[in-house]
Amino acid sequence: MQNVAQKRGGEEQDLEALLESLHSLRVAIAIFDADSRLVFANSHLHHIFRKLPPIESLTGRRYADLIALELAEIAPAALAGGQSAFTADCLSQLEAGEPRDIPLADGRIVELKARRAANGNIILLWADVTAARHQVAQLRDAITLSADAFAFFDAEDRFISGNARYADLTDTPLEDLKGRSFDRIATDAAYSGRIALDVPPEEWIQRRLRGHRAPASADTVQTTTGAAYLIRDHATPDGGRAVVLTDITEKTRAETALAQAQSALKSTRDEARRQTNYLADLTKRLDHATQQADNAKTMLLRTMSHELKTPLNAILGFSDLIGALSDNLTPAQVREYAGLIHQGGTNLLKMVNQIMDLTKISAGRYDLRKVMLDAGSLVWQACDSFAAAAEAKSIRLRAENCPQGLMIQADETVLGGMVSALIDNAVAFTQEGGTVTLCVTRRGAQIAITVTDNGPGVAATDLTRILEPFEHAGRAQDHASGAGLGLTLVKAFAELQAGALEIESELGKGFRATLLLPSI
Repeated sequence: MQNVAQKRGGEEQDLEALLESLHSLRVAIAIFDADSRLVFANSHLHHIFRKLPPIESLTGRRYADLIALELAEIAPAALAGGQSAFTADCLSQLEAGEPRDIPLADGRIVELKARRAANGNIILLWADVTAARHQVAQLRDAITLSADAFAFFDAEDRFISGNARYADLTDTPLEDLKGRSFDRIATDAAYSGRIALDVPPEEWIQRRLRGHRAPASADTVQTTTGAAYLIRDHATPDGGRAVVLTDITEKTRAETALAQAQSALKSTRDEARRQTNYLADLTKRLDHATQQADNAKTMLLRTMSHELKTPLNAILGFSDLIGALSDNLTPAQVREYAGLIHQGGTNLLKMVNQIMDLTKISAGRYDLRKVMLDAGSLVWQACDSFAAAAEAKSIRLRAENCPQGLMIQADETVLGGMVSALIDNAVAFTQEGGTVTLCVTRRGAQIAITVTDNGPGVAATDLTRILEPFEHAGRAQDHASGAGLGLTLVKAFAELQAGALEIESELGKGFRATLLLPSI
């Protein structure tokens, strides 16, 4: 019996300790039996409902009676549907078990939780959540008033709350968004046609999901209307996600405008630099052209003073001689002097004609009369006209490689003069007993007319110079009858007819001139 008493005493002590612990909690606890009669309530219940009678007088009363005693402290807004409706809602919580907030008349908010135990007892917990609810309300107001779009997702990545701005961006009411997965929201956005995608939709969705599931991430998105948003995702302590979208349209536009301005400025600088270089190059070329013009003027004046005076002096001198000695001159002497006068006049006329032709070509006023010509036949004709001059110097003219049938379209008179000029040069510069070879061949889409001699040749350094007007190479006596315009005129006429003149030579190894003209 003593052991039983001791055991019972220990249990009583444990019960008293348990009850003391329950009374010290900052949460109001009430226990009702299976008939909904109050069995126990801790002292904190009077802190929640301050107008209740003492706990001792409440013990044994039903939960509905307790609710009736609480009505005096309930906020009028909670009783808007009537006291009976409020009481019914409280009683239904015993079965539903869902927590509910009860606003009190003094401004406090109490959270009520109900649980039914296995033995049928009902346990009610009242907690003052005023501060927490005010903080949530303030956060909700801040989010509502914010220009940013907010969305919160639970640990299963389903939408739980957000503001109207986020609903507007997704074009979906907040009520319809609740419970929707982020995967579906991102997919709907990708295929909505409102997003300006820089990659295929599936790739954009996967990129968005990777950023959303990272501990923290940031990305940008642009709509088809031109608006731009900075998207920030961040994990929350409860395993959920917070998403914030900030409108950066103006910032993006400013950055784009700045980039465009910088690009335009760079283009302007590059263009200015190009123009500067162009003007510098143009100035250099103008200076060079001016120098060339001055040199040409000096050369022309020098030539005029020499090349023109020489035949004129011969004409005037021999004319005066014939006039002064006409009575004493023999017929042979008269013929000789007349021939010299004729040669001087011919040289002078040739020089004037060459200068006039070059002037017309430079001014773009030379009219060509192109016809179909047989290059081989034309070379044979020109060769025949120089047979006597070549024979006088014992020079052999070879034209075996000038076949007929190679057709070109050119001005017959001009081309004949060009070929004659090349043969004339070859005969003039070839020493007695030498050989001048003529050749006509096909070279791709062109016909090549080549005149080769085995004369003294020209130094490689002089090949470019002798193509300029009034320039000579070789011995002075070899070009006494020319003004140095022959090759210049041939080159100009060749280019006028879409052709070219090529010259090759070495000192002591002869000279080769090739006239290239388009074939038919």
